[in-house]
Amino acid sequence: MSTQPAIRLEDVSRVYHVGERDYHALRRVTLQIQPAEFVAIVGPSGSGKTTLLNLIAGIDRPTTGEVWVNDVRVDVLDENALARWRGRTLGIVFQFFQLLPTLTVLENVLLPVQLRALWARPDAARAGAVLERVGMSAHLAKLPQELSGGEKQRVALARALVNDPPILLADEPTGNLDTATGEQIVALLEDYNHAGKTVVLVTHEERLARAASRRLHMRDGRMLAAEE
Repeated sequence: MSTQPAIRLEDVSRVYHVGERDYHALRRVTLQIQPAEFVAIVGPSGSGKTTLLNLIAGIDRPTTGEVWVNDVRVDVLDENALARWRGRTLGIVFQFFQLLPTLTVLENVLLPVQLRALWARPDAARAGAVLERVGMSAHLAKLPQELSGGEKQRVALARALVNDPPILLADEPTGNLDTATGEQIVALLEDYNHAGKTVVLVTHEERLARAASRRLHMRDGRMLAAEE
């Protein structure tokens, strides 16, 4: 029996209208990612990597084509259905952390739990366990402004993992970090993949992409090649 892809894009294009011009961010991309794969999408700035990730996450919608994640066609869901689907399916790590500045580390990590409404009360023990997993258990009461860039990204990763999603998307998660800290973040992504989860890493750094089991290269909105 064949394995159903965790992520499938069928002939997907995304065109933005900028003034009187059309900007082709993605051009007829077809892609399959299997369950428990660790895939790196590599390319320079403007190649379409983030657009691709946003389409997988339902943050954006394709101009043409279909986006499927775990047998759900994402691009046709309304906003309420998208929010419910995203809460049980995806964790997302952003380059610029996206932490709420007035919330503590623990409160930031608890946000996806509260939005998903899995528990009647916020499960601080669950969030604390994930923060310990990423090496941030000593910083629960701190505000984001009290953290280094690497610490903020660890908190952002914990927030993405707190609901134990089957798929983790990471958009340039090391872009604002020093080399050693960036490698530590990628090692945490590897650990999550080794636990049987699907991981998609967007990066412009070939060095970091080597951690993935498969590398896909993009340029000018096109998928160029795959490298095992």
